[in-house]
Amino acid sequence: MTKIEQLKNLLENEIIQDLEAAIDETFQMVEKEKTISLADREELEEMQEMHQECRDILIEIEANEMDEEEAGELLSELVELKTE
Repeated sequence: MTKIEQLKNLLENEIIQDLEAAIDETFQMVEKEKTISLADREELEEMQEMHQECRDILIEIEANEMDEEEAGELLSELVELKTE
């Protein structure tokens, strides 16, 4: 499996799903409590930005605009983030 395939797999099957679940949980909390703290709002915005960045990476992969070296670097960064 190439680095590009590994990156795509990680994004589609783990990172994006985890982000969507966390974003949904935050929205459910806001709906229940009818308010959101500044810290929660900032965290939500960060998660939404990361979600969009992940989607952009998938678009780049699908358009064959990513090389193995770049995919390897991104893969390493995402695995490191996921383990933190």
